[in-house]
Amino acid sequence: MDLCLMIEGQEGVTWPHWVALARACEEHAIPALFRSDHYVNLDGRDPERGSLDAWGTINALAATTSTLRLGTLVSPATFRHPSLLAKLVVTADQISGGRIELGLGAGWHEHEHEAYGFPFPPTRVRMDILEEQLQVVLGNWTDGPFSFGGEHYKLRELDAQPKPVQRPRPPLIMGGSAGPRSAALAARYADEYNTPFPTVEDVRQRSAQIAEACERAGREPLPFSVMTGVVVGVDTADLRDRARRLSRVRGDDADAFMADPPAGWIVGTVQEAARQLIALRDAGVSRVMCQHLLHDDLDAVALLGDELAPLVT
Repeated sequence: MDLCLMIEGQEGVTWPHWVALARACEEHAIPALFRSDHYVNLDGRDPERGSLDAWGTINALAATTSTLRLGTLVSPATFRHPSLLAKLVVTADQISGGRIELGLGAGWHEHEHEAYGFPFPPTRVRMDILEEQLQVVLGNWTDGPFSFGGEHYKLRELDAQPKPVQRPRPPLIMGGSAGPRSAALAARYADEYNTPFPTVEDVRQRSAQIAEACERAGREPLPFSVMTGVVVGVDTADLRDRARRLSRVRGDDADAFMADPPAGWIVGTVQEAARQLIALRDAGVSRVMCQHLLHDDLDAVALLGDELAPLVT
């Protein structure tokens, strides 16, 4: 099981932060760095915490890294025309020499859509848009002319050049709680399914639902991954110090957090965290995108790569 880094870019992560995080990942053998694709702080407590554009950031990091894989988790279908999104991904893939992954979802945070003027239709319509986006993005990446006539997008005789470095395409990740339509779309189009903040029992249930959807679609089960909060310390004192810093960011109480961590989070010393991760691995998880909310804490990145990852691979 691989441990990757997941950064919430809308939490005031600056360009120097991104560069330092990417360098730390490469230095400490973390294979991939994922970032959210949001434009505003989600809890509304600090509107001054800004966000650089996800694909602008990824394209810049593609030019300043050499081994690190980069991707979104996930890009809302409501933010960009799918041909634009496909072109941004290809650009990053070309710049990086084939180290890019695309996470794509329907979009969910209504306030940022209102603030930026993005349409926010009902859930059913957003899922329809997502399905068409999946088809158009993949069509952009295929060889030869591609035409598409959907309700939301229409393309005629497109042969988008250049094509991705990765063949047949960059990996495409879909995610959620494995509901019927999400599972069916993933089984048809995706290369991996990711679920957020699950318990071990959630993993078993959701991965089974994805496997069933894949069987109905006539393909092998998708790799199943997890995105969840990870707070690790060298020892109890180090863990408690990190929890105190995190609580200032989250606006909660560190002692309460330590006594009763949020469901699905990985919280503990290195050995304790390893046991929690191994339980996920044994339930079928192929990799964990470790949400790291203390984005200026590079010691935690080193701990993740140097100490924790070798215990769970």
